[in-house]
Amino acid sequence: MTPMTGMPQLSGNVANITSITGMDRTDLDTTMRLLKVWRAKYPRNLLRTRFYDAKQRFRNLQIAVPNTVAEKIGNVVGWPQKSVRALADKSVFEGFETPGNDPHGITAIMADNELTADVSEAIISCYKHSCSFLTIDYDPYDTTGDRIMITPRSADWSAALWDTQRRRIAAALTITNADQNGNITAFNVWLPGHNYAVEATSMGMWHAERQNNRLDRVAVVPFAYDKQMDRPFGRSRINRTLMNLTDMAVRTMVRMEASAEFYATPKLWFLGLDSSAFENGTWSSLVSDINAISRDIDNNIPELKQVQQASMSPHGAMLETIAMLASAETDIPAENLGIRLSNPTSAEALAASENALTRVADRQNRVFGQQLMNALSMAVQLRDNTPAPPDLTGVRPLWAPTRVVSDAARADYYTKVAGALDGYADSDVALAKLGMSHEEISSFRAHQQALRAKQRLDQLRSQTTGGQQPTETNTVEDK
Repeated sequence: MTPMTGMPQLSGNVANITSITGMDRTDLDTTMRLLKVWRAKYPRNLLRTRFYDAKQRFRNLQIAVPNTVAEKIGNVVGWPQKSVRALADKSVFEGFETPGNDPHGITAIMADNELTADVSEAIISCYKHSCSFLTIDYDPYDTTGDRIMITPRSADWSAALWDTQRRRIAAALTITNADQNGNITAFNVWLPGHNYAVEATSMGMWHAERQNNRLDRVAVVPFAYDKQMDRPFGRSRINRTLMNLTDMAVRTMVRMEASAEFYATPKLWFLGLDSSAFENGTWSSLVSDINAISRDIDNNIPELKQVQQASMSPHGAMLETIAMLASAETDIPAENLGIRLSNPTSAEALAASENALTRVADRQNRVFGQQLMNALSMAVQLRDNTPAPPDLTGVRPLWAPTRVVSDAARADYYTKVAGALDGYADSDVALAKLGMSHEEISSFRAHQQALRAKQRLDQLRSQTTGGQQPTETNTVEDK
């Protein structure tokens, strides 16, 4: 299939596709449905991307601040990105636990695809757009056919149809290339048992290359956030409520900025003074070392009055209220949204305030883990070219802990459980509970194996020498 190269903002140049040479009529109808889904979802996906990148258009109410002032102030509220990253940082994929000597070559698939990094990208995209995808295919640059590619795909460059009976993807489309103007020039269509690589020709037509496989399903798995029966592709963390709260916070910051400019400028009124008294300019007159004002023509002294500045407190109080609403919507503590409460929060209280977010992460990791197992099963089947999926009994995805636990608490838990359950102390589960990562456990197992090999070798030497240690003799070489 065609690899993806770059991600400019796309146009709708594929809206008028009516024929693709090399593609069956039934598959063409499915492709047109997929393109219709992509066109319908792309504007909202693009909007959420702008909110995530803090590039959304400022929605000014034009009541307190004129547009000429508002347009000069950039967006400084990053709550949408915070909402995505706060949950994504709790879903750290560490690899697969494999039984024995890894008979399915899972370690090689992991290394070829750098899955620990790619899964993180797919999760961030999932929380941003409600879903993302992993596609499984042969490496187009590998002539042996032994290397399988598991590629993350974002929702703004993809579309999918859902099979409600089988509870899985029925068909999918992934855009793989576009020119500098955003015109789509290549895309892949994923169907059960076969795929298409579609490219635009120099004559403005479209041509498809078909690729068959032995899978009984589409080689695409979804990552969805908060998947529901009526929303199989989930919903975005950057929902309408959060977007509206972000707009409110930005408007509050703009009003605060405008008020700060007026707050820093003294409001002075001279009653009975001609404007010609400020020959060198108002500001120069205010900051001069010596200022003098003469009487007017009626021999009256001009009267000076100073207007009291508006307080900045209401703006700060409103911003705090909006932040508390955003905290309730995203399960992120208000302190992490930039709001400092009157009473400092302890580390224990801050960790407890993230319990809701941690529970969401635990649930999502189970969902992501199941889809990773589906992707891994298809990857092994494609590589081995077998008619049935492999038996992956004993293989399971590994995730970093979603909550912070002190070393003392881990050690106490480990000691108590190991004392009550035989064989627990030396199990991988116990070592993971103790805080060791997958790589650290593998390194520890290798160290144990080396020690056992050395002990066995020492036993063999002892048996060979009859239980006595061999003596060393020094010899002098004749010259």
